[in-house]
Amino acid sequence: MFNGGMATTSTEIELPDVEPAAFLALLKFLYSDEVQIGPETVMTTLYTAKKYAVPALEAHCVEFLKKNLRADNAFMLLTQARLFDEPQLASLCLENIDKNTSDAINAEGFTDIDLGPAQSGILTDREVVSLFLHFTVNPKPRVEFIDRPRCCLRGKECSINRFQQVESRWGYSGTSDRIRFSVNKRIFVVGFGLYGSIHGPTDYQVNIQIIHTDSNTVLGQNDTGFSCDGSSNTFRVMFKEPVEILPNVNYTACATLKGPDSHYGTKGLRKVIHESPTTGAKTCFTFCYAAGNNNGTSVEDGQIPEIIFYT
Repeated sequence: MFNGGMATTSTEIELPDVEPAAFLALLKFLYSDEVQIGPETVMTTLYTAKKYAVPALEAHCVEFLKKNLRADNAFMLLTQARLFDEPQLASLCLENIDKNTSDAINAEGFTDIDLGPAQSGILTDREVVSLFLHFTVNPKPRVEFIDRPRCCLRGKECSINRFQQVESRWGYSGTSDRIRFSVNKRIFVVGFGLYGSIHGPTDYQVNIQIIHTDSNTVLGQNDTGFSCDGSSNTFRVMFKEPVEILPNVNYTACATLKGPDSHYGTKGLRKVIHESPTTGAKTCFTFCYAAGNNNGTSVEDGQIPEIIFYT
């Protein structure tokens, strides 16, 4: 199993391509099931787990990387995911880069990526030159590619809460909680904050949607779930993709929960203004009653207390 010589009178094992800390983590896992992974050792431990065919430890390493995936390390982890043949991790890295392109490109690790687009063969030599000129000279020459920016998230995550007080209890019987809203500027909604159980730690199943009110078109949805701890806090439930919200257009936020009775909000506000702490820019939300089956949720009371968004 181990490469290298072993002296007959010594217990030393020579492993020239394995870090001591990673090998120690491997031995601890094999003998005690103890998982000892940190930011400094996770990549070498992953390499060691693959080298000696310990898939359970390999899975722990990959899970650690997934939980610590951020825009500023997505390119670095993408390189490592390709190196170690971890397609699921690579896919998550690409998804993060797609959603947070600006932050990912500005990170230090971007200049160390293993393949730049100009070297990949995707572009012809003529296309490489035309793009180089487009980004470096003025006036910019015309290029054959779409120059309209993609939908990407900029700045920091924001959230607003439309209720001033929390009460109990709110029941569920399969009907969706709904509230209409509009915003004074273009934003991207990435999720909702929802209330959880009044009976202690509980798991909920939930379907969340954003609907274009006038056309009744579903713009974004996710069948997912969340765990709550029994407190009156809100709990994050996220969409798979950001949902573009245009200014002064009516949308309906919808959440269909399956689970026990929960907390709910009261003393709701019709207008909620979020002010950026850095720029002072204001985003104004206006809430309205969603007619029809809404499980009782209204401007004054109910579920869907928080909208999580990027400007």
